[in-house]
Amino acid sequence: MNIKAKIPNFITLLNLLSGCIALVFVARNNFELAFFFVCLGIFFDFFDGFFARIFKVQSPLGVQLDSLADMITSGVVPGFTMFQLIFKYQNEGISVLDAYFPMNHILPLAGFIITLGSCYRLAKFNIDTRQTDSFIGLPTPANALLIMSIPVIMNHTQFEVLYSILSNPYLLIGIAIFSAYILNAEIPLFSLKMKSFSWQNNKFQILFLILSVVLLLVLQIVALPLIILLYVLMSVIQNKMTT
Repeated sequence: MNIKAKIPNFITLLNLLSGCIALVFVARNNFELAFFFVCLGIFFDFFDGFFARIFKVQSPLGVQLDSLADMITSGVVPGFTMFQLIFKYQNEGISVLDAYFPMNHILPLAGFIITLGSCYRLAKFNIDTRQTDSFIGLPTPANALLIMSIPVIMNHTQFEVLYSILSNPYLLIGIAIFSAYILNAEIPLFSLKMKSFSWQNNKFQILFLILSVVLLLVLQIVALPLIILLYVLMSVIQNKMTT
C-alpha cells in the first residue's frame, strides 16, 4: 500500500470537511467561524496539490476530488453566505406583512449566482489546457475569501461606513453577479501553487505573499478585498512583462 499516494487525497478531504463545517456556521449566522473554516479549507487546498507534486503521485482521482471539495468550500459556502446576507438586510426595517411578500424570499436566491459561477469555473478549469500553470479568471478560493470577508468586515464596529454601504441588499446582489463574472472572465492570472521555492520561478507569487502579509498586518480583515485586487493587478503586470 502506497501511503504517499493517499496523503494528498486525505488533505483534499480535509478541505471538503472544512467546507461542510463552514456551512453549519453560515446556517447559524456565525460568519466569523465560517470564514475561519473556509480559510482552513483553502489552506488544505493549497497543500494537497503541493504534496502530490512532491511525492509524484498526481492522479485523475485527485483532480476530481480537488474540484468536488472546492465546489463545497469555495462555491456553496460563499453562495449560501451571500444568500444569508441578502435575506438578512433585505428584511431589516420592513413590516411583518411585507416580510411575507414572495419577492422577499426570491431575491436572496441571487446569492447562489456565486455558486453557479463557481461550478462553471471549476468545470471549465478541468478541461481547459491553458490553465495548467496559471489561471484564466479569478480562482474559486480567492473569490471565496472575497465573499466571506464581507460579513466579517461588517461585524467590526469600527467600519460603520462600510457597514452602511455593504448592508444594501441590491449592492450585495451586484457583488454576486460581479463575482460570477470575474470567476469566468478571460483574464490570465498567475497560480499561487508553487512547484518549488525558487525565487526565479516564483518571484511574483513570493512577492504577492509578502505584500499580502503586510496588508493583513496593517489593515487586518479589511485587507482581503485589497489583496484580491492586488492579485489581479500583479497578474496584469506579469502578463505585460511576458508578452
